[in-house]
Amino acid sequence: MKYYFLITGILCVIYYLILVWYSRKLRSTFAVFWLMTGGVHLILGCAPLHAYMYTILSAVCLAAWISILSVELRIIRAMFGRCDCAVDWIIVLGAQVKGTKITDSLRRRLDTAVAYLRRYPRTRVIVSGGQGPGEDISEADAMAGYLEEKGIAAGRIFREDASTSTRENLRFCRRILDAHNDRVGIVTNGFHIYRASVTAAQEGYRYLYKIPASSNPVFQMNYLAREFFAVAVMWLRGAKG
Repeated sequence: MKYYFLITGILCVIYYLILVWYSRKLRSTFAVFWLMTGGVHLILGCAPLHAYMYTILSAVCLAAWISILSVELRIIRAMFGRCDCAVDWIIVLGAQVKGTKITDSLRRRLDTAVAYLRRYPRTRVIVSGGQGPGEDISEADAMAGYLEEKGIAAGRIFREDASTSTRENLRFCRRILDAHNDRVGIVTNGFHIYRASVTAAQEGYRYLYKIPASSNPVFQMNYLAREFFAVAVMWLRGAKG
């Protein structure tokens, strides 16, 4: 068990260093989680614990891994459920904008939306996201501008610029479309598509389709770890997936 803690701790710290090197930030999105997790594992691996303590820790680790895998398998399975048919609307869920600049995760969502809208010219799009800290304009305005630059006609683009969360994204978009009768595609990064689709179903969307976008491969494991906690909180609040 000592070797498990030492090896896991070293791998977590290495991954944190990779994230720091890649992002040039000591505290990029959720990255500190890996440093803290690695530190705890290294301490447990080096500490002179009694054998019975390692027995207890083994049971705790086993339960933790079962919980993690049960959530991650659902997240990963949803990542491959791509829609290949025409829908009435697609909703592009917002993500952080730096000033007025589209970030990588959001650009990937928008590029996926552009490809879909070019393939199905009758589909309309809602760009959903309000204005948060560090953002000079709303996410919806930034997204609409990006889509227009890529050749999507302004008349096909509708803006929802008041939301601050995934649930609000989907709830406020209901003011624009008919959630009970319209066929609606959800565009977001693959790691987020499971939680978004469960939330959409809770919000009354009856004909829902998944349109997952890619994610930065370096950050993929980081995103999946962060999403585990978000999904766990959603389940604890009563959501069923």
